[in-house]
Amino acid sequence: MPTEILMPTLSPTMEEGTLAKWLVKEGDAVQSGDVIAEIETDKATMEFEAVDEGTIGKILIAEGTAEVKVNTPIAVLLEESETASDMGAAPVAPQPKADATAATEVAPEGAGETAAPPAPTQDGARVFATPLARRIAAQKGLDLSQIAGSGPHGRIVKADVDSASAAPQPVAAASLAPQMDGPAAPKPLDASAVTRLYEDRAFTEVPLDGMRKTIAARLTEAKQSIPHFYLRRDIRLDALLAFRAELNAQLAKRGVKLSVNDFIIKACALALQQVPKANAVWAGDRILQLEPSDVAVAVAIDGGLFTPVLQDAESKSLSALSAEMKDLAARARTRKLAPHEYQGGSFAISNLGMFGIDNFDAVINPPHGAILAVGAGVKKPVVGANDQIEVATIMSVTLSVDHRVIDGSLGAELLTAIKDNLENPMAMLA
Repeated sequence: MPTEILMPTLSPTMEEGTLAKWLVKEGDAVQSGDVIAEIETDKATMEFEAVDEGTIGKILIAEGTAEVKVNTPIAVLLEESETASDMGAAPVAPQPKADATAATEVAPEGAGETAAPPAPTQDGARVFATPLARRIAAQKGLDLSQIAGSGPHGRIVKADVDSASAAPQPVAAASLAPQMDGPAAPKPLDASAVTRLYEDRAFTEVPLDGMRKTIAARLTEAKQSIPHFYLRRDIRLDALLAFRAELNAQLAKRGVKLSVNDFIIKACALALQQVPKANAVWAGDRILQLEPSDVAVAVAIDGGLFTPVLQDAESKSLSALSAEMKDLAARARTRKLAPHEYQGGSFAISNLGMFGIDNFDAVINPPHGAILAVGAGVKKPVVGANDQIEVATIMSVTLSVDHRVIDGSLGAELLTAIKDNLENPMAMLA
């Protein structure tokens, strides 16, 4: 029976996408794993792979079509021995067996060497999962029948298996988004009413793309539902700047040049280890305390921003962090990051010091417990150790904290640890 291929969910925040390009045409035979289209999500342009084999009977959505809702039929797949005439002879309905879900899942190294295990059953009924999800579940010893699927028709995808391995109870990827009870959101501004206010003024209307819509929704949710509080400290950078200059002189032969931001990342990662209760995220009805320091760093791109995550940052050298950050930032600006590279983490850094901003308050990126807003290093008069006025380079930072996750004294302890690490940079290498 002909089967519909559906617009997949390629990230937890995706509600719609743009079918940028078809890489197949009607009549083409496809195998499982073949790339059949490119889809623009709210974050990136990603390849879409076929899950099952068959023949493309009909393309329902033309390439270049924007705002295609998730689970909308985009093409019809014919099974062996079926022809285009079968599409009129039988109704085409979405079938969990052949929907193309999580097409951009990237198999871990060596995954292609092992065939996916057969589909499990629950109470005699088949449990639907992508081949990659079944392989990963088998490797990790997870029972797929106990995992809720977030794909179309409840199909289990890679993100669901990853979430199940990280949480005490199997949790669907979609449920990782913070679920918070609170007052109803205010009614959004009526676009036509706002436009009428400026009808006698010259303006250019800029449509919102997927990324801008997602940023607006998530930050509105964050400010309305997360009880922010703010802690501020001034950090003296003289020792760090001298130490950085010395290291860069020694690393020049290797083509490595460390930035102040690299030291900030390392200082925050170590501080999360020094204050482990602050290395936590809000999970709706519980707090998850992470063991590794997975630090996200805001990267501005045209029309929005990414927060790529440096995993296990506490155990990496400064030069390794520097190289990884440069790579992530470069690929973020071309929207080539995979979802796992900008999802997760427990803590974020937003550095506007390079733009000359002295200090600011950053909005927490849910489900993170905190975010550090970093200002510029500025020369200021300070009182030295001998009560003498001297000139020092001072950097102002503000820690925005989710009070549900981190209380005031714990947040102060975390910020003090960050300050101590930055003012004693040599100790970070011990």
